[in-house]
Amino acid sequence: MKFLKLFLLLFVLQTQAQQGGMWIPSLLKGMNETEMKNLGMKMSVQDIYDVNQSSMKDAVPHFNGGCTSEVISPKGLILTNHHCGYSQIQSHSTVEKDYLTDGFWAYKMEDELPNEGLTVTFIVKIEDVTVSVLEGTAALSSEAAKQKKIQENISALSNSLPKENWQENKIRTFFEGNQYMLFVTETFTDVRLVGAPPTSIGKFGSDTDNWVWPRHTGDFSLFRIYADKNNHPAAYSKANVPYTPKHFLPISLDGVAEDDFTLVFGYPGKTNEYLPSVAIEQIVNELNPAKIEIRDKALKVADGFMRKDNAIKIQYASKYASIANYWKKWIGETQGLQKSNAVAVKKESEKAFQQKIAKAGKEKEYGTLLSDFDKNYTEIAPYAVARDYFTEVVLRNTELLSTGYRLYQLEQVYNARGEQAFNDRKNNLITGLADFYKNFNATVDEKVFEQLIELYATKSPKQFLPKGLVNVNAKNLASEVYTKSQLKNYAGLKQLLSGDARTVMANLNNDPGFLLVKELADKYSKEVAPKYDELNLTITALQRTYMKAQLELNTESRIFPDANSTLRVTYGKVKGYEPKDATVYTPVTYLDGVMEKYIPGDYEFDVPAKLIDLYKTKDYGPYGENGKMPVCFIGTNHTTGGNSGSPAIDANGNLIGLNFDRVWEGTMSDIYYDPSICRNIMVDIRYVLFIMDKYAGAKNLISELKLVHPKKIKPLKKKNLQK
Repeated sequence: MKFLKLFLLLFVLQTQAQQGGMWIPSLLKGMNETEMKNLGMKMSVQDIYDVNQSSMKDAVPHFNGGCTSEVISPKGLILTNHHCGYSQIQSHSTVEKDYLTDGFWAYKMEDELPNEGLTVTFIVKIEDVTVSVLEGTAALSSEAAKQKKIQENISALSNSLPKENWQENKIRTFFEGNQYMLFVTETFTDVRLVGAPPTSIGKFGSDTDNWVWPRHTGDFSLFRIYADKNNHPAAYSKANVPYTPKHFLPISLDGVAEDDFTLVFGYPGKTNEYLPSVAIEQIVNELNPAKIEIRDKALKVADGFMRKDNAIKIQYASKYASIANYWKKWIGETQGLQKSNAVAVKKESEKAFQQKIAKAGKEKEYGTLLSDFDKNYTEIAPYAVARDYFTEVVLRNTELLSTGYRLYQLEQVYNARGEQAFNDRKNNLITGLADFYKNFNATVDEKVFEQLIELYATKSPKQFLPKGLVNVNAKNLASEVYTKSQLKNYAGLKQLLSGDARTVMANLNNDPGFLLVKELADKYSKEVAPKYDELNLTITALQRTYMKAQLELNTESRIFPDANSTLRVTYGKVKGYEPKDATVYTPVTYLDGVMEKYIPGDYEFDVPAKLIDLYKTKDYGPYGENGKMPVCFIGTNHTTGGNSGSPAIDANGNLIGLNFDRVWEGTMSDIYYDPSICRNIMVDIRYVLFIMDKYAGAKNLISELKLVHPKKIKPLKKKNLQK
């Protein structure tokens, strides 16, 4: 009976272990460690983060400020996503050596390719500096004065706190300004391209499969860090040597099974997990629908032209993918928030929160927080909607208008800072816009303009609509602007910007494209932006107090800080899910699925001939499993942008995969994480090794790696353990 009770207790602990959250690796001791152990972790938290000894943190650098990477060999070899290294692969590609189409592999170190501007940053240590950052702010009454003092303190501390001369101190805010952490970092600037599969593997499925499960993408690339003779960061030099890491990740050949423990380590970009219910309602009902509709219109126009004209398809491929990325994300986010009843769940938690305030006798400090949120979010709503319409229509999705806005800013520079500053900005614009116009198509943009201006005129808040758009005929306005404006081509732009400042200003203010942008921007900058910024500052202060109250009153559970591009740990399990009725997704995909999706010659679903041959002969080497080649898997790890390239790590600290995306239904995890439908997508490390070895023949790289079989190690007998 006692055994049964113990078993039931352990079962409850296992099944109720918290999943979700992006935890600071230096603060895992305690409940986090217990939860990870309950989920199946076998290593200690000191194995993950240790300031005095080498640990896993020393193998997980920030890749170029926007992705994550991991060190996988004692010679500084690092792994990240194909899409994270895409611009470097592209920059080395030529017609004769098309590395995007054919892939790239350095079979000798001297063939590895340097990349100007590419950086890899390691975390040396993390410390709490909250008291020092907030010193002198308690007596300040205004929010602006507090923020000014905080920035002064951060600047002083960053310069004075100890570090080596090749290191840097960075201070970041957590919990909406209730905590500040110091990160001592070291950044390497000699990072060389080592290997990348062809786009038909590294980007297989492209836009169609983006945010989608099942997935079959080999989204990886390889680089190497180089250092000086002292193993310190140094600018590129042929004299540099491969970096010797403090720690590198062994690689498991044993694969994954459902319910296996997974830990994802990386640099998630930004989340908003503690928004009040009124904010989420606004996102679901007002902000996301407006942005989705705008991008939907723009995408349909571009798609129509791209399908008819291959030259336009080439021009717009990258732009289309960029627009579609968050369009698809917002749709999935909205659907996920609705499916999981996120607003209702938040409202219930807010009722409980209000009761905690009363029980603790904290009504004076926190009693009006939720009503203050309601008031301010209601007041900011039309300004927030107007801001999104201006941003999406003028700044992002109509290229003539976005170019016009840069010229509007040029006029502001002239008015504020004079002719010298004006000329500097003007010359930079002329140079910088040359590449932009190479991929600008006025015919396509005119149709986008027509659709989006119609939305702006009919659906943005009427009180902020410029007179020129009241009862406008969008088709006629589009025809007039794209017939008469010189912004529609590079020659016209240069003509507009010819001459001294007064001449340029006169030219601009006679151009119908510029005048329309000026009318839109003046209305926005005078009537929308100031009030939005004022209300947003108030909401920011409320959010900080709200987080303080949550930290103070939620004593029965821990709260993780929102993502802010700092190093975090998230843990969970390999797990399938049910996105909708009668649909069940299993957690692993195989090479069979690549062949099922194969469309010869299609830019998204073509498959290299050699990969087809390997599939037909089942030549998978030691990387296959029961006659099949695993490709991707999903887990319950809480990830977001910035986790691209993050290592997926098993219970023993070995690399099992490479994070690169989330499932569509779970993109809401930036706002509300639900372990029943939120899933991160990872490339199975065995597929990476298979492509490196059997497809590319890069045995020189395979030989650098430490390949292990953690699931095949037999446990030692008790008497041996005692020895």
